[in-house]
Amino acid sequence: MLTIKQITSDTETVIRGLEKKHFKNAKESIAKVLNINDQRRNVQIELDKNLSEVNSTSKVIGELIKNGKKEEAISAKDRITELKEKNKDLESEMKKAADDLRDLLYTIPNVPYECVPEGFGATDNIVEKTGGKRTNLPKDALPHWELAKKYNIIDFDLGVKVSGAGFPIYKGKGARLQRALINFFLDEALASGYTEIMPPTVVNSASGYGTGQLPDKEGQMYHCEVDDLYLIPTAEVPVTNIYRDVIIDEKQLPIKNCAYTECFRREAGSYGKDVRGLNRLHEFSKVELVRIDKPEHSKQSHQEMLDHVERLLIKLELPYHILRLCGGDMSFTSSLCFDFEVYSEAQQRWLEVSSVSNFDTYQANRLKCRYRSSTDKKINLCHTLNGSALALPRIVAAILENNQTPEGIHIPKVLIPYCGFDIID
Repeated sequence: MLTIKQITSDTETVIRGLEKKHFKNAKESIAKVLNINDQRRNVQIELDKNLSEVNSTSKVIGELIKNGKKEEAISAKDRITELKEKNKDLESEMKKAADDLRDLLYTIPNVPYECVPEGFGATDNIVEKTGGKRTNLPKDALPHWELAKKYNIIDFDLGVKVSGAGFPIYKGKGARLQRALINFFLDEALASGYTEIMPPTVVNSASGYGTGQLPDKEGQMYHCEVDDLYLIPTAEVPVTNIYRDVIIDEKQLPIKNCAYTECFRREAGSYGKDVRGLNRLHEFSKVELVRIDKPEHSKQSHQEMLDHVERLLIKLELPYHILRLCGGDMSFTSSLCFDFEVYSEAQQRWLEVSSVSNFDTYQANRLKCRYRSSTDKKINLCHTLNGSALALPRIVAAILENNQTPEGIHIPKVLIPYCGFDIID
């Protein structure tokens, strides 16, 4: 969440940033934050004043009794009792103001960087870079859901029987391709200096609030109500929360973690062509990159993550482009986000396969994820970053569609050692 210092010291910039994200009632929300914060500070001033008077009065009571000033000592004791009763009320006001302030800040999104373009949605995103070669397919090329049926590698109907729509069952070479991609992505991350984590796939509500999925995306998460646990939408949640309430030594930064997990998203309201086959699922596999860094190095970390994802797509021989997201298409928590999309020749459309984001101090403030400076020993908020490297469903879709031939579906060269075969036929 935004820090009070950020809001009070640069209020107009914060409001302009929220308006760039098209956050409704930005001015009103920030004005309310400032008002509650002023109330909290005024109560704190009065409380500190009373506590000071209690301490000073307590020190003189003994002297008054010693000097025979019994009535004055009784009056001083009565004053202390009165102040302590007032302080109970003030402490209650302080707690309420702090809770109200926190709850309000939870509902306010992160402020985008200046380099984020204006815009309302996906059509306003800027193409930063295009790479890879497009494949020339015949007019009768099949979409991946038809290829999956033809080669018996993914069974969507069987998934409906077992779990419901959006839970495909991978079979034979389809399952082996999934496993090959997971291992390839993890090996590439390890070669780039990431430490592999195998986290839980359920988290408590504190973890959801820590990374910003709660309360913003509560309706998109599967909730185990009896135990009050949430199925993770991405490994970002458990991996970043490892550093909740932690003070990190500056020498440890940047921290670089990667994790493969299953991911679960309700995707409420999704329909039409965007949900066909593997295009949008309720459960899917993903390898995630998470970085914890100091502010002055996070821009470099972000670029290194972008370079890493781009290398994966080059090695997979997929046509791709990189988008700088506009304010209206960014996530609730990000300050700067780039999306990677691969081109599906059979569907004639771009498919998002990764988002790589810098959250500045927004998540760290929620998490109380901080680092201690090696020079002045001061404690500061970290920057957090994460990115998909990569999400599998649409990668699989693009590989199947773009590499189809009359003989079968050819496997990208880099995956053959992982798959143990070079064609699906």
